Amino acid sequence: MSITRVFDILDNYISKEKAIIGKYNGEWISYSDKDYKENSNNFSYGLLNIGIKKNDKIATVMNNRPEWNFIDMGILQTGAVHVPVYPTISDDEFLHILSDSDAVLLIVSDKNLYDRLSKLIEKIPAIKDIYTIDNIQGAKNVSDVFESGKQNADKFKDELIKIKSSVKKDDLASLIYTSGTTGAAKGVMLTHNNFVSNILGVYKKVPLTNNEKILSFLPLCHVYERTVNYIYQYIGIQIIYAENFGTIADNLRHFKVEGFVTVPRVLEMIYEKIITKGKDLTGLKKKIFFWAVKIGNNYSHEKSQKGIYKIKLNLARKLVFSKWKAALGGKLHMIVSGGSALQPRLARMFDAVGILVQEGYGLTETSPVISFNDSVIENNKIGTVGKVLKNIEVKIADDGEILVRGPIVMKGYYKRPDLTAEVIDSDNWFHTGDIGELDNDGFLKITDRKKEIFKNSAGKYIAPQVIENKLKESIFIDQVMVVGDGEKFASALISPNFNHLHFWASKHNVHYRDNYELVKNKDVVKRIQKEINEINKKLGQIEQIKRFRLVCDEWTTKTKELSPTLKLRRKNIYKKYEHILRDIYGYKDNEENRAVKK
Repeated sequence: MSITRVFDILDNYISKEKAIIGKYNGEWISYSDKDYKENSNNFSYGLLNIGIKKNDKIATVMNNRPEWNFIDMGILQTGAVHVPVYPTISDDEFLHILSDSDAVLLIVSDKNLYDRLSKLIEKIPAIKDIYTIDNIQGAKNVSDVFESGKQNADKFKDELIKIKSSVKKDDLASLIYTSGTTGAAKGVMLTHNNFVSNILGVYKKVPLTNNEKILSFLPLCHVYERTVNYIYQYIGIQIIYAENFGTIADNLRHFKVEGFVTVPRVLEMIYEKIITKGKDLTGLKKKIFFWAVKIGNNYSHEKSQKGIYKIKLNLARKLVFSKWKAALGGKLHMIVSGGSALQPRLARMFDAVGILVQEGYGLTETSPVISFNDSVIENNKIGTVGKVLKNIEVKIADDGEILVRGPIVMKGYYKRPDLTAEVIDSDNWFHTGDIGELDNDGFLKITDRKKEIFKNSAGKYIAPQVIENKLKESIFIDQVMVVGDGEKFASALISPNFNHLHFWASKHNVHYRDNYELVKNKDVVKRIQKEINEINKKLGQIEQIKRFRLVCDEWTTKTKELSPTLKLRRKNIYKKYEHILRDIYGYKDNEENRAVKK
């Protein structure tokens, strides 16, 4: 089927009685493809009825739910521009995005957001109104927009047809603001063609049919989940929106879904929970469990097809991995991972279980997918982010930076031609800021972020992300940041995996009152040092971690050490732990603190 604008998906939707499913007041409610189209059209009519015009900006701040789709498509059909915003950002970030985007209308999901934002928008004259999805006393509700659209369908039907016909593929569809880890967030201008090119470039690599189901839980306000959400709809896959992050496992089992898209951190949490359960086993069952884990850790696509390893793998799958798969619903066979680097050991383990992990790579500015590991084993290489999409170009610059050119590249940063010129050169190559390489088979491998690479005092370059991913292979380490810009050696700040560390401390009679006391314990430090020593053997001499400090905090999005896409907010971490960094490198208060260079 042919599409040129995002909303063309609706006109080509495969007939489905249960296309989209969400939970309301404890009950799962489904919407058919006809419901989807009707609700989207009614919302478009309702927007026209309240005076929304082509190119107007409409901001939404909401969680994942079926209404997200109706509102999104309803906005796009009128030629207006959708500005989806993370619900978890600060008031200052809200003010910046809502002001900078020139939004004229704001839609929020719940009372907490309404209470926060209704006060903030008093400072933004351009925003004419705020609507809510949940029923909140004294607030305008989006149901009124839907209803007014339904009542005025005959009045606006022909007008909407004309507007849709006037929307061209290169017209702006969305403004998506980057997370702003290094300053004020920038509005990435994505056109209909940006999204559609990515949909058409990716969908054939998704090993799911229109008879299968997907669980969606990453924020739809992020381009990653949003684009794959469009891909599901293009293929005709049933979409179930998880209640929240805490119910993912329950929702997987309840609906017995065949796939989901995620970030590495979710896979880490699933793996950690499974390993913790294995440690609670005793005797022969425990031995068999960890024998299977060892088989999984040594998995490769090539090994799985031949010899004694194939026999051992099949036995491990029968005795152990089949139970893992059952705990995830029993039918799960595809996981797509993106957003940040996936530890190869996790890909190996899930592949060994029989759940193929397809790691991909992209940015908000590229709509987002640049490369993607195929569902065909021969075109899937663990430790890479797959082959480049066929409808774009990629080349590696002299300094190792990945450059991209093609229809997926953004139109530019909103109202910032200066910043646009910094990343899109005169030959239309977009400079990703990521360092990588293409191997002999055409697989792309990301080795680091260009801006995060630093030099030690000897002038040698160190790529922290590579080292961090190796360190996170340890079950004792949850998050880690490698430092050492301008220093003699590399060091690390480590936020331990406290679930496992508590288990280990109990087993080894380590007594503590709280996490602060635990991370100071000599036995704990000695045990982490053992992990560091093992990992250092896999690193070059200048990359090796000479000193480390454990912190007593878990790093989260709420406490601002992680971005909404679970990447390190290095600047925030530097600031928070400045005193520890000074101690690592032996600086006194009156000395220059080179360890905390931003």
